[in-house]
Amino acid sequence: MYRKLEIEFAGRPLSLETGRLAKQAHGAVLAQYGDTVVLATVVSAYTARDKIDFLPLTVDYQEKTFAAGKIPGGFFKREGRPSEKEILTSRLIDRAMRPQFPKGYDKETQIIVNVFSVDRENDPDTLALIAASAALEVSDIPFSGPVAAVRMGRVDGKLVINPRLAELEESDISLVVAAKPDSIVMLEGGAQIVDEEAILDALFTAHEEMRAIFELQQELGRLAGKPKREFKPKEYDQALVAAVRERMASDLEVALKISGKKERNTALYALEDKVTEEVSVRFADRKREISEACEKVLRDRVRRVILEQDQRIDDRTSTQIRPISAQVKVLPRTHGSAVFTRGETQALATVTLGTSSDEQRIDALVGERYKKFMLHYNFPPFSTGEVKFLRGASRREIGHGALAERALAVVLPPEEDFPYTIRVVSEVLESNGSSSMATVCGGSLALMDAGVPITAPVAGIAMGLVKEGEQVRVLTDILGDEDHLGDMDFKVAGTAAGVTAIQMDNKVGGVTRDVMRQALHQARDARLFVLSVMEQALAQSRTEVSTFAPRIVKLHIKPDKIRDVIGPGGKVIRGLVEETGCKIDIEDDGTVLIASSDSAAMERAISAIEAITAEPEVGRIYDGKVRKIVEFGAFVEIMPGTDGLLHISQLSNERVRRVEDVLHEGDEIKVKVLDVDRSGKIRLSLREAQQDLENQKDN
Repeated sequence: MYRKLEIEFAGRPLSLETGRLAKQAHGAVLAQYGDTVVLATVVSAYTARDKIDFLPLTVDYQEKTFAAGKIPGGFFKREGRPSEKEILTSRLIDRAMRPQFPKGYDKETQIIVNVFSVDRENDPDTLALIAASAALEVSDIPFSGPVAAVRMGRVDGKLVINPRLAELEESDISLVVAAKPDSIVMLEGGAQIVDEEAILDALFTAHEEMRAIFELQQELGRLAGKPKREFKPKEYDQALVAAVRERMASDLEVALKISGKKERNTALYALEDKVTEEVSVRFADRKREISEACEKVLRDRVRRVILEQDQRIDDRTSTQIRPISAQVKVLPRTHGSAVFTRGETQALATVTLGTSSDEQRIDALVGERYKKFMLHYNFPPFSTGEVKFLRGASRREIGHGALAERALAVVLPPEEDFPYTIRVVSEVLESNGSSSMATVCGGSLALMDAGVPITAPVAGIAMGLVKEGEQVRVLTDILGDEDHLGDMDFKVAGTAAGVTAIQMDNKVGGVTRDVMRQALHQARDARLFVLSVMEQALAQSRTEVSTFAPRIVKLHIKPDKIRDVIGPGGKVIRGLVEETGCKIDIEDDGTVLIASSDSAAMERAISAIEAITAEPEVGRIYDGKVRKIVEFGAFVEIMPGTDGLLHISQLSNERVRRVEDVLHEGDEIKVKVLDVDRSGKIRLSLREAQQDLENQKDN
């Protein structure tokens, strides 16, 4: 059934349409905001795969270059592997949608969002999330939506809903907020060191403004939605659960008091095997249900003790942070390095400094841009004691790296003060909770160790939540198990002065403003403590970059001299690079960047470029070489590629009949610049140069 609904939202038309395109999908919605258009489709299998106990959900957000009127580059001239932007947007949609499927739903489900038009004013990411939710609303797939999303900015102190791309450049906040009518479910973004109350205002203003989008989706579902397929949440056999709980009781308490993750999990696995074997005598052929019951008993026990006794798995209280250590300069030849350890989470961060030729070129739908700062996060399987094939970077690794990059980018020096391309790599060596925040801490220390003059150190902490009815406990520095068994994963990074990056996934509804405020301020207290520990390792950036890093010197030449430095076909600049071994980059405005770890080679390159681009000064004496004799004088080269006229009258104080009586081609002489006219013609004098030199001797 075809339906199209439209509203005005934040000064632009927002429309949702279904029933015209992709009709064989179980749900399909064409969404348009301004001139940005996306198509979201969703399909879910009717039968489950064998032996799975999770939701096999796949989300793919795809940007088509035709949407921006562009043809893809490369030999094949078609879209290839997903870009980082596509991966991050896929994750945004997945994180917001996954918790809205009913617990126990195990049918293979796929959400695909294609970008069909981009107006270069409205980012498609939030529209893609709205379209995905609307497609689920009109489908027959069980879904507890709707979910809406907006981007929040703040320009000149005023909050802006869905700022245009140009406005974002002036904004000190950029947050993607996704929510259901009763709660915020997902958050991703950054800020230019703003306080926690400003973040709260942005979040709840966003939630309030989404009401119109919720109503739009609900109306579309009412008019064009299919009846939802029947799904009954799995019910636990209470007798089986009681038998498992009784058998696990005392042994579970012993296992949970083991502080080490590996040892604790080994004990829990052994306990589950033992319980399964014993309970199977009474409940035959129900091992999977017994395993699920063991998980439920564990979850109930951990959450109950946290709420009632403020006691966590490793005996910490809700606000305690695990032991922290930090070291810098741990690797001899990297430009900067640090190891940051918090409990059983450890990250090795390194910094590499490069030149402008090392920048990353990104060909995005909104246009080409260059990145001078990159942070790459690697999560090898040994960090969790697992065995897996090593492949390319996973979506999780891309997402965690982007979060840490956003946290640190805010404190980097401006390019004019520090013209390096910077790459941070985080190798997660151990993981038991919030390796992305360990990456932020380690990355900050590695930048300082490399001599990058950051404006302030940055630290991060992961917060959790356990909520049962009116009972709420906010947890500081969560473990991996607390992330799995809890209701919220809330990561906050920033300096001592404010927040630079934030990410949240909420599994329960109804998280109030007061709970969010508590989480943000509890995170701030933890961040200040972590920063104090980091300060003991390295209080501020080193005053010089590593001896192994290239030194970069910046020169400015007149733009009309660029061609002289480059030379015909690049001959001159290639010769300089080969002779000195330096990297030389020239920008269109006449900025010349010379990079080398060899100071002598750099001085040679500087001298050569200054000689090529130097302009003659009136009154200065130059070493010249006679290039050509003519009847009325001689042309003398005083600088590479620069000749002046030495008139016959300026050869001597006495009358000279023939130039050849005094000069010959190839002679090296000293001449004085008498004048440079508007056209650039240079008049030289041999006799005045000789007189000035004689006078200098007498003095």
